[in-house]
Amino acid sequence: MFAGKKVLLGVCGSIAAYKSASLVRLLMKAGAQVQVVMTPAATEFITPLTLSTVSRREVLIDFTRGKGKLWNNHVELALWADIIVIAPASANTMAKCSRGLCDNLLSAVYLSAKCPVFWAPAMDLDMYQHPSTRENLQRFIEFGNYVIDARFGELASGLVGTGRMAEPEEIFEVLEKHFDTGKPLTRIRALVTAGPTYEQIDPVRYIGNHSSGKMGYALAVALSEMGARVTLISGPTPLEPASPGIELIRITDAGEMYKEVAKIYPYCQIAVFAAAVADYTPQQKSLTKIKKDAANTEIALKATKDIAFEMGKAKQEHQINVGFALESDDGEANAREKLKKKNLDFIVLNSLNDEGAGFVHDTNRITIIDRDNNLTKFELKSKKDVAHDIVNHILRYIRV
Repeated sequence: MFAGKKVLLGVCGSIAAYKSASLVRLLMKAGAQVQVVMTPAATEFITPLTLSTVSRREVLIDFTRGKGKLWNNHVELALWADIIVIAPASANTMAKCSRGLCDNLLSAVYLSAKCPVFWAPAMDLDMYQHPSTRENLQRFIEFGNYVIDARFGELASGLVGTGRMAEPEEIFEVLEKHFDTGKPLTRIRALVTAGPTYEQIDPVRYIGNHSSGKMGYALAVALSEMGARVTLISGPTPLEPASPGIELIRITDAGEMYKEVAKIYPYCQIAVFAAAVADYTPQQKSLTKIKKDAANTEIALKATKDIAFEMGKAKQEHQINVGFALESDDGEANAREKLKKKNLDFIVLNSLNDEGAGFVHDTNRITIIDRDNNLTKFELKSKKDVAHDIVNHILRYIRV
């Protein structure tokens, strides 16, 4: 898949820069041509000589090179590349590129790029979770770039948390999937929502539900395995995507989920609304813990936005919307009503009355109902297998 492919690898100032040599070796072994572009800060962590040796090309750092001051043409470099991979991507470089600043060769190449761009962040956990970093990563996704999320583990600071750059083998796997044109959903962008939402009452209490997110996460993996580029927007859950190519956006409440979905949805051909989003949220969120000083306490609620309904209003002809209905009574009738109201292509019905189905379980039993009122019933299966059943149904709607 990599034979003859031209990969421009950007290396930023990070302790994880030592992993870049291994990534170059993997790409070269697979038949790719690799051009390394380093930021000046990156040279403090790994020598250009090391990367030029493994890539068999001169490493580029500045806009000019040599005694004759030959110009490293950033436009030509960007046009040369089939893909650009920035690994490790530092907080500094991401901040510059997300805002259009270019004070070095790598950032200038990025701003000239017309090919797919992959970001593999690496930094300490507090930097990775800082709102500015999260916003920059979100901007890249909106730009159409790919984000290979940082991993959990021990960091250079000695702390333990999320911030480690994905291993070279994981990055290689993501790039390999990108070039694998034999899968039915290759180059198709998909959005999946998963998990519960927590609607804050005060700093201690919230309104939530029992959703584990397992179904949504399984769907994200199944879509990714079919070649789709998946953005997973997840409510509070300890789960992690089992595929390194899935772009994960974590949210807490229904308002945040609606905001993130609205940003991504226009760019997606497939949208699967699997999250258990709260229908109501407190009108007022107390900034301090509410004291237990009354026999009865009333909490005024207001309706949240129905995300699937709102996206259904904006749905274009090329988009496929899939919804879920978890019911305890009159399941098929309620599911049909939701299917029509939310402008879905089909809806996945599961019942709280079926043993082993619904929240928390590792299994599910579903019925798919489409716009033509066709019902497809499935036996109790693992959620992984159920996810593949749903994705196979989605394939019927793909226009080649």
